[in-house]
Amino acid sequence: MSKIDVLNRIKSEKVIALIRADSSASLLECARALSAGGLNCIELTMTTPGALELCAQVSKELPHVLLGLGTVLDADTARQGIAAGAKFIVTPAVRPTVIAACKEAGVPIFSGALTPTEAYTAWELGADVIKVFPAEYFGPAYIKSLKAPFPKIEFMPTGGVTPETVGDFLKAGAFATAAGSSLVAAAALKAHDWAAITARAQVFVAAANQA
Repeated sequence: MSKIDVLNRIKSEKVIALIRADSSASLLECARALSAGGLNCIELTMTTPGALELCAQVSKELPHVLLGLGTVLDADTARQGIAAGAKFIVTPAVRPTVIAACKEAGVPIFSGALTPTEAYTAWELGADVIKVFPAEYFGPAYIKSLKAPFPKIEFMPTGGVTPETVGDFLKAGAFATAAGSSLVAAAALKAHDWAAITARAQVFVAAANQA
């Protein structure tokens, strides 16, 4: 997929599911459960043990899933993630070397930022989308405020995205949203309650589509 194809698909699906866990053992099943609920844009975080190996496994076994690698803090990890099959890279902060590595590889980079200065700096460096993190402290109104002086910059709130707020974030001008524990509950992941995760994904999809 081209960079534009990846970005268009994420914008169309509206929600990226963040998977964080203490073990990689059941994450493939979790990805299947999310996909069954209609969420096929998934971000595996580097805080998960064996994330790079799992990235390669999911890319191979679930080719219909648009898989990204998150919590990427350095260029080497970004390159390894891309080699393992990640279709997009996400950082929690402005990391110039990561942005540069992704630009060189032609892979979308979602750069973490919070303040207007950070957002514009990341955009100037070449970030495709600004991941507003942590978004829960400011809410949808902050996205609307950022879009006023920066109408050409795309923003993706992460943190505080729930079925009750996802629509408000999108209406405020968000490019897409990302949801972690509010979507993939730690208890459901630990209990291997895939039906619960699928049902939760369906709730998110319905709420996002209503926006």
